[in-house]
Amino acid sequence: MTLAPYAADPAASRGREFTTERCGSRGPRSDFQRDRDRIIHSMSFRRLRSKTQVFIAPEGDHYRTRMTHSLEVAQIGRVIARELGLDEDLTEALCLAHDLGHPPFGHAGENALEQAMQRHGGFDHNAQALRTVMRLESPYPEHDGLNLTWELLEGLAKHNGPVGAPNWALAELDADFPLDLGQWPSLEAQVAAVADDIAYDNHDIDDGLRAGFLTLDDLLELDFLADQWRAVEKRFPNAPRDRQLRELVRDQIGVMVNDVIEHTRDQVKDIGSVEEIRDAGRQLAGFSPAFAVEERGLKKFMYERLYYHPEQIGAAERAGDVVARLFAAYAQDFSLMPAEWQEQLPSQEPERSRIIADFIAGMSDSFAIERCAAIYGERPRGLTNV
Repeated sequence: MTLAPYAADPAASRGREFTTERCGSRGPRSDFQRDRDRIIHSMSFRRLRSKTQVFIAPEGDHYRTRMTHSLEVAQIGRVIARELGLDEDLTEALCLAHDLGHPPFGHAGENALEQAMQRHGGFDHNAQALRTVMRLESPYPEHDGLNLTWELLEGLAKHNGPVGAPNWALAELDADFPLDLGQWPSLEAQVAAVADDIAYDNHDIDDGLRAGFLTLDDLLELDFLADQWRAVEKRFPNAPRDRQLRELVRDQIGVMVNDVIEHTRDQVKDIGSVEEIRDAGRQLAGFSPAFAVEERGLKKFMYERLYYHPEQIGAAERAGDVVARLFAAYAQDFSLMPAEWQEQLPSQEPERSRIIADFIAGMSDSFAIERCAAIYGERPRGLTNV
């Protein structure tokens, strides 16, 4: 496929932090394909299969996890990238890596770590994703990290836009390998960000319906979803309700994807290079202004009806308590940590607490629950909410 002039070109990559490469690592793959493969083969990516997306430690096998969410984001991202003439491999790699910094229990775990780390620089899952791929995930003998391309790293750092005040983790990494934090990222990174929105906007509806936290009547309060539902009923009047609802979700994804493609194509029609994308001073990939209003309304609805559902809030409080208790235990007695982590634990602060946060952030939900039970002699109760 011929790339658009504003696409990131792997042949023109700004390179990797470490120039040493392993024997036989070149082959037929582009640098962005190698980035994607390194992410997929990482332990951090594998652990996403047991990390919370919406529901904490669900009993059913059909609810999404961080891994299935990331795969769905990648699928949507590739479709948009292909239509816009972007590098699909870079887009896919960004989609797959965007949640690698999430701790166990989703935002509940992140809030607990942020609270525990207040006196030590705080915690942010976006910066932690960079820290994970640049320093913590280290399978190679020659260097720390996965040694990903500059384009992949800057996309992770800035997929939501320029970073004016990076936290300590991102600031340290940027000092070692500058990522031009004040500029907008590539269009591939911008597409990955909006693909994330599309995926969780719609697939969280699917999971919320399955869990019984959302109903069709709830959804029909939103005019644009009501319009889609009427169209589904007209096309499939005799289909079972559950199939109609799944068709509604699919249709809505299609509507959103098409809106992003059309609006973004119009925004970049006069753009001639990836440098112009970065110098544009604004987001170029996203929803049209009219649909952006609808999408913000959907997000508000989801927070009110699903994310802030009383059962969700209760589970989040219990999950946050697990993370807080783990941090307190390791801070008081570092011998509770595995030997390989004890060996790298510095005696001084804030470095000591930051390593403890690294260890906890890498945990899956189930491992965090097991470690808390082993330390405190009692398994945390009430974390399964669906």
